[in-house]
Amino acid sequence: MAEIRSQSAAAMAVAASALKAQQGRMRIIAENIANANSTARTAGGDPYRRQVPVFRPARVEGAEGVAMARVEGDQKDFKTEYDPGNPAADAKGYVKLPNVDTLVEALDMKEAQRAYEANLNVIETARSMQSRTLDILKK
Repeated sequence: MAEIRSQSAAAMAVAASALKAQQGRMRIIAENIANANSTARTAGGDPYRRQVPVFRPARVEGAEGVAMARVEGDQKDFKTEYDPGNPAADAKGYVKLPNVDTLVEALDMKEAQRAYEANLNVIETARSMQSRTLDILKK
């Protein structure tokens, strides 16, 4: 019985680590969307840079889970728009806009939500299997 419990606990620990990682990913995506239209505070300055989560393998309860290692700035070029009246415009009248594509962010958010739901299903299935095993052993 200890082996069944440890395998089930390991499956739930792996899924829980993925839940935490996907939750962090969704937070970063929300920040990207919130800053998609922001500009620099100073003339010619850089606006918000899209953030990207970086994941790493993580040991959890004798199994391999996942954790967010760090958040990096996306090095893709900023978009520019001609708007000489904008306080953030450079000497030529161009304003740098964030390198955030809201369509990409929306798709990433949907993917993170689906991964989160899948890991919830893993936990629910592992709990159900534990319960069924206990029911069988009681008979």
